[in-house]
Amino acid sequence: MNKTNFASLVLGAIGFLALTGCAQPSLAARLVDVSVVNRSTGERLTPYRHHGKFYIAGTPGDHYSIELRSRRSERLLTVLSVDGVNVLTGETAAPLQSGYVLDDRQSYGISGWRKSMNDVAQFVFTALPNSYAARTGRPDNVGVIGVAVFREKVVPPLARYGTTAPFPATKEARHPEPARDADEGPVRQAAKSESEASTGASKSTASGKLAERRANLAAADSASPAEFEKKAERLGTGHGEREYSPTRYTGFERARDTPDEIVTIYYDSRDNLIARGIIPTPWLAEPTPFPANARFVPDPRS
Repeated sequence: MNKTNFASLVLGAIGFLALTGCAQPSLAARLVDVSVVNRSTGERLTPYRHHGKFYIAGTPGDHYSIELRSRRSERLLTVLSVDGVNVLTGETAAPLQSGYVLDDRQSYGISGWRKSMNDVAQFVFTALPNSYAARTGRPDNVGVIGVAVFREKVVPPLARYGTTAPFPATKEARHPEPARDADEGPVRQAAKSESEASTGASKSTASGKLAERRANLAAADSASPAEFEKKAERLGTGHGEREYSPTRYTGFERARDTPDEIVTIYYDSRDNLIARGIIPTPWLAEPTPFPANARFVPDPRS
């Protein structure tokens, strides 16, 4: 059943609209382009393709934002996940949760974890143990950003007022049912849908936490101290300082329950990505035995 997502949000106009004119790297997709902006330097992080996946290099301590740019002339719902956590609700992420709504061909920068209708806690690159996901007991999916995109259900336009069929084909057409079902219209149906979504999310979260506990226990039995140390060196996203970022509620009904598009970006430190062969090793020139033809040995510089 298609669910009406009345918990969807639209970012305020003051967001990061100034970034939309930058001709910098972004991950182009069919519905929504996604790029990660290092707010400490102002640059967009270059995505590296490796075995069909895309990776970016973050720097510990730097703040970042996720820029979404709609490529469609229609409204789109984007459910945003960082380290496996929904950036709006803090739940373990699932596609049928709340998200940000983009108007036709609009861009927005998401700069942090939503704390209220007026502020967010900044995204900041940090060591895995200090990440928000790890500090809330969910370290298994640290190092990935996901955007699930949904198109909006198209509602057929109503017939013009006063227009009637010349020859009603059925009794129902001649004598339509009273509009008593309207009492169960948008508001009540929205509450029902939200309740169902909440129940599903709770079950998903509970099963996810159980799987995480089992995985952590298995890892504790088999992993060596060196492996734990290596995992601790990985990069995650922390819960930074709060900043003003107003938003508002809006209604949105998905055209279907499965995402029309999912954009996934993995991230880690540059050193780790180089060590894994994702970023090419910087080229170092071999020393040359005869770089010049000086006749005698000059004095060294003081």
